[in-house]
Amino acid sequence: MRLELTADQEAFREAVRRFADQDVRPRAAQIDADDRFPRDLVREAAARGLMGITIPVEAGGAGRDYVSYALAIEAIAAASATLAVILAVNNSLVAEVIARFGTAAQRTTWLRRLATGQAVGAFALSEADAGTDAANQHTTATPDGAGYRLSGRKVWVANGEVADLLLVFAATEPGIGGRGVSAFLVPTDTAGLRAEKTADSLGVRGLGCRDIDLDDVWVGAEAMLGAAGKGFQIAMWALDGGRVAIAAQALGIGQAAFEEALAHTKRRQTFGRPIGRYQAVQWMLADMATELEAARMLMYRGACAKDTQDRSTVEAAMAKLYASEAAHRAADKAMQILASAGYHRGSTVERLVRDVRATEIYQGTSEVQRMVIAAAILAER
Repeated sequence: MRLELTADQEAFREAVRRFADQDVRPRAAQIDADDRFPRDLVREAAARGLMGITIPVEAGGAGRDYVSYALAIEAIAAASATLAVILAVNNSLVAEVIARFGTAAQRTTWLRRLATGQAVGAFALSEADAGTDAANQHTTATPDGAGYRLSGRKVWVANGEVADLLLVFAATEPGIGGRGVSAFLVPTDTAGLRAEKTADSLGVRGLGCRDIDLDDVWVGAEAMLGAAGKGFQIAMWALDGGRVAIAAQALGIGQAAFEEALAHTKRRQTFGRPIGRYQAVQWMLADMATELEAARMLMYRGACAKDTQDRSTVEAAMAKLYASEAAHRAADKAMQILASAGYHRGSTVERLVRDVRATEIYQGTSEVQRMVIAAAILAER
């Protein structure tokens, strides 16, 4: 069995890497320091088709497969985790969902705008009491005439600062869990919708996270995405793709940490020789390289499953779980290898350590991924 990328996939990855190295990497530290959404870089990414990588060409997207998408997110994340998440949210959690579940009118209204960067999408699922327990939606959608009134509060909405469109999940039948949740497309200029800045985050700064208050927000019935009561299923489908993207993001961060450590082992000398000559350091490098490569294989598997299967929940969960934890270990070892050269505010490795930690939390914690994987294993036996 041969595992290799196609010539087209390789060419696409190299083009994204050039963009990441030339345009994104020089800005990453400042984005982190300022905690400012990089609007100009998002526009540049959109011009390269990176806001709608998997969206069909006829709908304004790049029309590429999920492996290519994962390669792109990994390459961007190696330069800036922040930009990688911005792109992943718009791609996996909004544009792809509309492409899959939207009506003809919804696709016409939003898909080209999202895929070309004319609009930015955000995914409003999490609440103060509905994170890991995402079915426990307290936001409600009450029928009112020819539409619904949405009331509640969403938290940690990435892209929320600049979003033109929110994909909002709310209980149309409160009290029955996921079976009572529906999804709605809500433009951010809708009356009664208000965005507030979230708490200062440890890493992935500049993501434009906002808490969203929905105060008696009225939307027409045509705003519902999919059927009533199918919102939770839609959210879980979206997260299959989102988790592959987070695996790719984690892998990019971990690879960047590895490269920083490797370069340092060649520069730094103690007792008259490079520290890369010491077995203790060599073993850390060997573990990092091996675990990151194993994570890459799981990422490819998850991406292939997304392309070829109706559901890829387990493959995506395995990819996210292993890649995020392997990348965390790689960043931690890189910090150990750089020692005081890395352990100061403003060093690249310090930023990578902060950024990678989020990959084990958002879009389902590592514990949630283990629950998903275990449930599938037990069901098979």
